[in-house]
Amino acid sequence: MREVFVVGVGMTPFGRWPDRSVGDMAQDAVRAALADCGLGPEAVQSIAFANAVQGAMEGQFGIRGQIALQEMPFDAVPIINVENACASASTAFNIALSQIRAGEVDVALAVGSEKMVHADGALSMAAFEGSWDRARRDATIERLTALGHGMPTPPEQAARESPRTVFMDVYAAFTKYHMARFGTTQRQMAAVAAKNHNHSVHNPLSQYRKPFTVDEVLQARLIAWPLTLPMCSPISDGAAAAVLVSGEALKRLGLLRAVRVRAQVLMNGGRRAPDQVERHISHRAAHRAYELAGLGPEDVDVAECHDATAFGEIQQSENMGFFAFGEGGPAAERGETSLGGRIPFNPSGGLESKGHPIGATGLGQIFELVTQLRGEAGKRQVEGARIALQENGGGLMGVEEAAVAVTLLERAT
Repeated sequence: MREVFVVGVGMTPFGRWPDRSVGDMAQDAVRAALADCGLGPEAVQSIAFANAVQGAMEGQFGIRGQIALQEMPFDAVPIINVENACASASTAFNIALSQIRAGEVDVALAVGSEKMVHADGALSMAAFEGSWDRARRDATIERLTALGHGMPTPPEQAARESPRTVFMDVYAAFTKYHMARFGTTQRQMAAVAAKNHNHSVHNPLSQYRKPFTVDEVLQARLIAWPLTLPMCSPISDGAAAAVLVSGEALKRLGLLRAVRVRAQVLMNGGRRAPDQVERHISHRAAHRAYELAGLGPEDVDVAECHDATAFGEIQQSENMGFFAFGEGGPAAERGETSLGGRIPFNPSGGLESKGHPIGATGLGQIFELVTQLRGEAGKRQVEGARIALQENGGGLMGVEEAAVAVTLLERAT
């Protein structure tokens, strides 16, 4: 397979932008990515466009990429529309990567854009309903919430819980299962959330830039025990893009500041029992990515993972092989995943603080890791970063994500 490099990245600020459209944000991200590598639209030979909820939110079920990018001066190149729940943008990256590796094109563009903020808050939350088996919705909720029975909500905490969607109860059940089995604590999750919010203070594109202490996270509004508001990702708008090229194009075009794609693995999940943590689809995808890249967890300098909740980072730090199962929480509390720690996680602020416009999230992670590997992250820079890992999951099947992407990137210049 041909070598592939990321040569340009662009990202809008993530946040609540009621006056911005999917197309507006996508075009801004694309212009930034092209400017980052000094290429014009005429150089792009294929586009993969990711969006997860515009159909549900606006009724735009088809040709989303063609519409979003219609005002940009691209030639009649293929535009491939991608929906894969919260892993949509990583899947668009996978398509661009695969096309170049196969020799179909030399320059490909991956774009993700999402608009989730709506005047009708119920509509914003209803968009998530399409990312699990709707025909079995009630049975799925019952089965998943049962996972948390081993760690019941303390009575004094139940009175503090807020009105919420059923998805937060599902997230809380996953969290409680891990707490009951491994002894993970609410304070460890608060340490993750505080760390990520503190990282985002130095990210000008982050939705939130307010620092938190561990105690402030614990005392914040309780959503569904043990998850407080700062432990949960927000509803977000935003876009991100990446320009990928072959090794031949890299030399021919004289492009600089390139980042090599060592491996990307995309898998579907939902085929394990709850107690088979070693068969979690993210763990399997990470193992395969390491194998393809000829690397191991010990080689990774910085990671961006899918922390839709603070527990998600703990779980994925274990799935990625950085810590044994059950050790992710204590490691976070010791500061091992903070900037300056053994393996910094989510220097961008993560989904909890940077934001989570689900169709753009994966490319937002790529943006951060490329910035880190170039040494251009400023006060959130991981010193000497050479190898970076991205994990991005989406949807729900069984007791895990329906889609997972794990990517390994390397500083090339």
